Amino acid sequence: MLYQDDVLIVVNKPSGLSAHRGLANEGGDYVLTRVRDMLQQQVYLVHRLDRATSGAICLVRAPSHVEPMQRAFQDAQVDKRYLALTRGKIPAEITVDYAIPRSQERPKERVHARTSFRSLAVFEDRYALVEASPETGRYHQIRRHLSHLRCPIIGDTNYGDRKENRLFRERFGLFRLVLHAWRFSFPHPVHGERIDIRAPLLPDLALPLAAMGFPVDPKSGELEV
Repeated sequence: MLYQDDVLIVVNKPSGLSAHRGLANEGGDYVLTRVRDMLQQQVYLVHRLDRATSGAICLVRAPSHVEPMQRAFQDAQVDKRYLALTRGKIPAEITVDYAIPRSQERPKERVHARTSFRSLAVFEDRYALVEASPETGRYHQIRRHLSHLRCPIIGDTNYGDRKENRLFRERFGLFRLVLHAWRFSFPHPVHGERIDIRAPLLPDLALPLAAMGFPVDPKSGELEV
């Protein structure tokens, strides 16, 4: 649990866990059901993370608070920062404004998408730890934009490099997509005060990144940048 009050709950989702039931039946084990069972009350998702992505995800205790939170996302009042490990180095700062497919089901229908990237650190002069700030919320936006830059995310089985993914599995035991919803800031739906969340890296990311020499505390998962 990263944050909770009588309105909101924010948790640190592990990679490989879906936010809610989708096309695949995972035996009822989702973020939604885990939080519901932990709190012994019904809860409601206000946004989603891809199954392979870890990090901060927000829920609310009452359905009346879903719409105000979703409106904050739509009105760009929510600041989201992700961490990614890429094959290839990006410039110190770069913004990608590149239309991408609306969904997997409608690949020919493209929609506006914009993401700002910042390079945080470099490994072996070939890989980069990157902060991504999506200004729009499109399907696989960060993954697609980094692939567009020819700097795909390590562990990405859709848009990445199979050879590099295998290399990082063998060298560092890294068996997941290296994409983490790291920082999350938004106005509280009731009193309007800004809530700032920082989601530590979970061990399946913290340990491999620390082994690469990135400034990550392998115990706490905190990144010092």
